Amino acid sequence: MVPILYEDNHVIAVQKPHGMLVQADETGDGTLINEVRYFLKQRENKPGNVFLGLIHRLDRPVGGVVVFGKTSKGSSRLCDQFRTHSVEKVYWAVVEGGGESERAGTVKHWLVKDESTNTSKAFDHEVPGSQYAETAWSVIKNLDNGRLLVEVKPKTGRSHQIRVAMQSIGMPIVGDMKYGAKAAIQLPNGSTALALMARSLSFDQPVTKERVTVVAEPELEVFLL
Repeated sequence: MVPILYEDNHVIAVQKPHGMLVQADETGDGTLINEVRYFLKQRENKPGNVFLGLIHRLDRPVGGVVVFGKTSKGSSRLCDQFRTHSVEKVYWAVVEGGGESERAGTVKHWLVKDESTNTSKAFDHEVPGSQYAETAWSVIKNLDNGRLLVEVKPKTGRSHQIRVAMQSIGMPIVGDMKYGAKAAIQLPNGSTALALMARSLSFDQPVTKERVTVVAEPELEVFLL
């Protein structure tokens, strides 16, 4: 079972490994939601199906915090928080390049998703079919090989938003070959990873309204160099 980072009667938050699907796709590979559902079923010795609400997703090559709803009430209220952007998301990324002069900034652009290539293209103005995206970033520290550890806070939730934002300022995420990285990160299971992780999520507990912050620790060696 993947690490459980937080759990109460309505919510469970776990750490998704890099290279694992959140939900099923055409590959038929194992998924995070099925693993968590099976764990809950076994632990609680439930005879029938276990409810587990899908609230949000991470791309397969990305790791970090994923939150599920354990009840319909919890799922509905968490989904509302994601929709209204009251959930605070913090990501860590290791990026290539980047000048010493710029240590923080905000990227604002409009994204158009190309479903045929599963990529997003950025524009500096609104175009047909585009969605506004805003991403704040700041350097945490310099790493080896000219790389930087960066904290990223997306203000919106668009497809590939962080990946496109970092590419657009000349700092592609390590391992992100789709968006300008020099080399891929290969995992032991044969899949690839990005040096990008959902470091923390902050949300209101669905019933008590208490603010909860869930934090994941880096698993890839590239974060620690």
